[in-house]
Amino acid sequence: MIGILLVNLGTPDAPTTPALRRYLREFLSDRRVVEIPPILWWPILNGPILLTRPARSARAYARVWMPEGSPLLVYSQRLARGLQEIWDGEGAGRVQVELAMRYGNPSVAKGMQRLWDAGCRKILVVPLYPQYAAATTASTFDAVARTLMGWREIPALRLVRDWHNHPLYIANLARSVREHWQAHGEPDRLLISFHGLPERCVALGDPYRSQCEHTTALLVEALGLDSERYLQTFQSRFGPAKWLQPYTDKTLEALGKAGVGRVDCLCPGFSADCLETLDEIAVEGRETFIEAGGGDMHYIPALNDDPQWIADFARILAPHWQGWDD
Repeated sequence: MIGILLVNLGTPDAPTTPALRRYLREFLSDRRVVEIPPILWWPILNGPILLTRPARSARAYARVWMPEGSPLLVYSQRLARGLQEIWDGEGAGRVQVELAMRYGNPSVAKGMQRLWDAGCRKILVVPLYPQYAAATTASTFDAVARTLMGWREIPALRLVRDWHNHPLYIANLARSVREHWQAHGEPDRLLISFHGLPERCVALGDPYRSQCEHTTALLVEALGLDSERYLQTFQSRFGPAKWLQPYTDKTLEALGKAGVGRVDCLCPGFSADCLETLDEIAVEGRETFIEAGGGDMHYIPALNDDPQWIADFARILAPHWQGWDD
């Protein structure tokens, strides 16, 4: 049997301060995420960050928490179930899908173990990030490798690196924008916001910026937008380091001050909606734009559990385990 391990970033178990402290400690302890020498970073992490940030983050999570749980977990679970249903329909018993979170629960180690216990001796690891970054995709592979270090027998293994320019991914992004515009009319500007990275990461070799730019170029081509109708930005910067620019919040403020009537924002780097989209963009970003003098801002949701996207994502993944089902 073939195992498919979907891995998203992670989420706290609850929108509470203790849960956020556990989650942030694990997340911000990853050397792929924070590339500061531990001797300098640990006092900062275990001091001001874990003393103050968990309570603030808990309040933000509470604003977006769904009845079933964290949005990132809920939408990722629906994606996993949808893929399982598709592959079950194509041939019962061939493929087993499991979901894991790089940080938090369900863990990568538990997901790998469930696949092995189900009889999967061939496992495809699918980090749910369209664009590659060491802090996300490579960190996922680190977690898989650490898990396998404790196994006597290991499975055949493959990893999906990215799908930032896949025609089906671009087509689904474009479709989601068109459907939003059909329902709400077109904006003055489309803001295409990706999660940020410190500039140092790109200087060290991450292809992330170029892949984001490639995604944007293909998307605006599919939408037929000229250069005056859209902007690409980077969000979620943290700490004093210089991050990829232009910054999303500063751009929204500038657009508001310029008196732009309406901005729509899309976040193609997120396969599922989460705190960074539902709160940072849809709430805080909208407030920034309006308070600066803008008219209104719409957030266009991530692809999430859209049925067409799930069907097409199955098609994107199929070649990666081609030959394994012989």
